Amino acid sequence: MPKMGESIMEATVLKWHKKPGDKVKMDETVLEIATDKVDSEVPSTAAGTITEILFKENDVVPVGTIIARIDTIGAASQPPQPAPAPIQAAPKPQPAILQPVERITTTSNATTGRFYSPLVLNIAGKEGIGMAELEKIAGTGSEGRVTKKDILDYVANRGNGAVSAQPVMQQSSQPVVQQTATSSASVSGNVEIIEMDRMRKLIADHMVRSKATSPHVTSFTEADVTNIVRWRDRVKFDFEKKYGEKITYTPIFIEAVVNCIRNHPMINSSVDGDRIIVKKDINIGMATALPSGNLIVPVIKNADTKNLLGLSKDVNLLAKNARNNKLKADDTQGGTFTFTNVGTFGSLMGTPIINQPQVAILAVGSIKKRPVVIETKEGDVIAIRYMMYLSMSYDHRIVDGSLGASFLTAVANELESFDLNREV
Repeated sequence: MPKMGESIMEATVLKWHKKPGDKVKMDETVLEIATDKVDSEVPSTAAGTITEILFKENDVVPVGTIIARIDTIGAASQPPQPAPAPIQAAPKPQPAILQPVERITTTSNATTGRFYSPLVLNIAGKEGIGMAELEKIAGTGSEGRVTKKDILDYVANRGNGAVSAQPVMQQSSQPVVQQTATSSASVSGNVEIIEMDRMRKLIADHMVRSKATSPHVTSFTEADVTNIVRWRDRVKFDFEKKYGEKITYTPIFIEAVVNCIRNHPMINSSVDGDRIIVKKDINIGMATALPSGNLIVPVIKNADTKNLLGLSKDVNLLAKNARNNKLKADDTQGGTFTFTNVGTFGSLMGTPIINQPQVAILAVGSIKKRPVVIETKEGDVIAIRYMMYLSMSYDHRIVDGSLGASFLTAVANELESFDLNREV
């Protein structure tokens, strides 16, 4: 199972395109997988014959786990490749991938051989769950395995009696855990029950884990964006005619964010245990609504190297591909800071949830005309201005109120100082 991003620890098998006995070429699509960010096709890493498929469709698999085996010897029978020996070396990396999983399995349960994924063991370690306690959690996965959802449900209800520990081998007791978790809300009266789709489930889990990982703090400010509104109204037709791209507010806002990140590099970082990883590349995630109502965050790579035209092209292309479900796996990876425009839907402001493993996310609200006091040389005057609220949630483990507020204020000042006479 390939790693689809630095924060992705597992993926769901959506569909197998091959079955045991099928021939496969190098880079030919073998299966489709899904993460909480994007669906993706997985190409074959070798040419040969599929001999074994180890996971079924809808199984959730930790990254780095072997999901299928390919016999590469048969693929070397073509005349241009008379010596198959070098190709046989391809399976050698497999033990290197498999060994950590096997080692964890043996250490986790030497008596029953119960399998625990690295992700489950990582969560257990962070939550102080010992092996004896882990053994008692009923698993709903294949062969009674403890899934990520199982252990997160256990942690959420730990100590209040809502989830009782169950013997490992009593798989018949698994529905009791599920029933207890879902029966907390009474369903009666005139209602409609809608099952979450796969992406919504993944998004929900991603949001819960973010709140459990980072102590969120949100700061607010407002900005007078009158110059930006007037400039865009004046140049939008010429901009599209000259460059073939529409100019929206989003690339303008992202440009301001990038300029401020340069002066506040700690905002562009992540946490690894007790280490702070400061990212030198500035890759801005852009929260984008899908027609289904779900949300996805494509990433503008190296945003600090692009001018307003370059940012506009990226914003427009990523938004279009997101709406048409044409994003590639790489399009949602590598983000170092996220921007979301809640004003698109009419909201004045919001308290966004951090996109892990980043440490901050900025939200801008809708632009409204309001009477405000303006200081002039002749004295204070009241004028009608285009105003917008900004809110930023940040990880208080490494971003304190001083840095968070300073960065947010810098973004507001950058927007307010936009050059009304800027050339297209």
